[in-house]
Amino acid sequence: MARRPIALVTAAVLFLEAPGIVAINAVMARFVKVQSMSLDGMDPDAMYTGTWALGIGSGIALALCALVALLAGIRDRRPGRAGRGLLVGCAVVHGILAAVAVGLLGWPAFTFLVVVLGLIVLTLVAYGKESAGKDVAAGAPEAGEEAPAVA
Repeated sequence: MARRPIALVTAAVLFLEAPGIVAINAVMARFVKVQSMSLDGMDPDAMYTGTWALGIGSGIALALCALVALLAGIRDRRPGRAGRGLLVGCAVVHGILAAVAVGLLGWPAFTFLVVVLGLIVLTLVAYGKESAGKDVAAGAPEAGEEAPAVA
């Protein structure tokens, strides 16, 4: 199976997406600052700072997800429990954003988010059960088969 290239492509896409999300939030923060926007009387400076914080936090989270996928691809081993949790969270966020993006931004944004979601899920599925892959690769019999007789 081509699980190593899948993980490496996922890592590359997530590494490219991380600065993109920071840039989008930087543009939104600039709009908030210039137009003195607020929600229900909230301080515009707090909105500006919050938008920057969200952008930087999201960029760091995407970079961590990319790092997990990159390490899985380089080592050709499934990520640890925390890494899988991080990738599952990233997949959930991409799914939710895709559902919102189809109405607000249109089909191209939806398509991009669903492709990234698919890459993340494919990476998680490709590195499924560690023991099943190692036993078959090592020549151990699969379930239901008998071991060959040793002469």
